Amino acid sequence: MSHPQTERHPFLDDLTADAQLVSSVLRGPVTGRDTIRRVVDAVGTFYASQSPTFVQEVGSRLVLEYEATLTSGEKLSAAVVVERNPDGSVPRVSVRMSPLGAVLSLAAGLRERLGKQLPETLFI
Repeated sequence: MSHPQTERHPFLDDLTADAQLVSSVLRGPVTGRDTIRRVVDAVGTFYASQSPTFVQEVGSRLVLEYEATLTSGEKLSAAVVVERNPDGSVPRVSVRMSPLGAVLSLAAGLRERLGKQLPETLFI
């Protein structure tokens, strides 16, 4: 999810040190504030545009949905669930994306961009 530098991000600014990210574009979870930020920032570089379609807090969760166009021209839909602790910190984020073709394109781009920085087993 890309974001202007002047605005507070919906979850990156509140990640716990041991936070976990699970996503359709990765084989397994990514753990740690800095690693999650690296992945989210990398994903944002593949977006030509991004538009929120739904945002609502439900108890301790924030649900975000958005539509994006990848730099390849493919359309992508995503649903993000951000879990918050009582103090507002974020221990877990789940990002589900579709359709499969766009997910695979994004996953391949992440492998190329982050393959030397993160474990090979994370990539599709």
